Amino acid sequence: MDKYKYRAVNEAGRPIRGVLTAANETDLFNQLQNSSLELIDCSPVKSKTGAFSLRKKVSLRELIQFFMNLQQMQGAGIPLLDALADLRDTADKDAFRDVLSELYRDVSEGSALSEAMANHPRVFGNLEISLIASSEESGDLQEACRQLVSYLKWVDAMQVRVRKATRYPMILLAVVLFTVTIMMGFVVPQIVDFIRNLDQELPFSTTSLIATSDFFAAHWLWVLLVPIVSIIAIIFFSRTSDSFAYRVDALILKTPIMGELIRKINIARFAQTFGALFQGGIEILKALDAATNTVGNRVLREGLENVQRYVKSGDSLSEALNKSGEFPSMVVRMVRVGEESGGLTNVLNQVSEFYTNDVDEEVQKVITMIEPSLTAVLGGMILWIAVGVFGPIYSSFENIDF
Repeated sequence: MDKYKYRAVNEAGRPIRGVLTAANETDLFNQLQNSSLELIDCSPVKSKTGAFSLRKKVSLRELIQFFMNLQQMQGAGIPLLDALADLRDTADKDAFRDVLSELYRDVSEGSALSEAMANHPRVFGNLEISLIASSEESGDLQEACRQLVSYLKWVDAMQVRVRKATRYPMILLAVVLFTVTIMMGFVVPQIVDFIRNLDQELPFSTTSLIATSDFFAAHWLWVLLVPIVSIIAIIFFSRTSDSFAYRVDALILKTPIMGELIRKINIARFAQTFGALFQGGIEILKALDAATNTVGNRVLREGLENVQRYVKSGDSLSEALNKSGEFPSMVVRMVRVGEESGGLTNVLNQVSEFYTNDVDEEVQKVITMIEPSLTAVLGGMILWIAVGVFGPIYSSFENIDF
């Protein structure tokens, strides 16, 4: 089967472009005809291989819009095939339009929607497929779409929080490093040349400034490259060595501020995902497995894998979470109350909401601490330069005999 890039028009005469998998051009023509599209022209797509080949991705916002529209159409009584055709024709991005075209084709040929979605693992995750499959058994696709919209909106908001928590400190750290390098490597050397010509004993603040300036002037490129190379090396070894990645994740969890923030983000993500699956009727072990895959930190993920083993051996969820040793006692107590009262879904939603709000507070706290810290570092550097430069100059004025 080859991929073909095509141009077609729908029943309303609107031009449609996209890429479809077909055995040949005749098969492509028949697929488009079945989708109520009239083929204008097509050409085979050459497959790109190698490390630098690019792949179009479907954004999270597109998925949210898709499930939201599908929920509304199901509520209005529109048949699934007609809904998929409308969503395909109104899709703005070519990549997602191609996915929807293949979903329409597979469903029209007799596949269930969940089976058609499973053919696109880079677009639809296990959670989306599991919830849609569960809704197909219960006959309530609209409710599954509602849960997915709620969940994906939460994921989108959490991703914004994570980016805000990680990118802002890295940008500020880069600014401080760049400023210090410029000051010490290029600005201060021009000043200390004058100080060296003063025939007097220099104080420690000045000698240390001169030594630091000489080091930066001689090795400024290394000062800039070492942090960048170190970060790249950590990322590379984390992707190639599981043991190294585990140690890095364990170290991250032990850091004073970011460690607690990462733990809260992962707990919120797990609780939200597991709650959505459990509410959708997925059995507990499958829900645990899917929710575990959403946790990014390897230490916490290993703890959740242990939770699955404990549950398989007959422990309750609260007992398994307690045995793992990675979850706060508050979470364990809330889950135990949910199990005893039969309201585990509501408890998981409360846990997720609690930690989501806590993440917001922690992110704001990190940003609030970084800004004065940056000001203090830059202010301290400027004070050091001022004392180291103007101290000897002021002393030389005292020795002048007017």
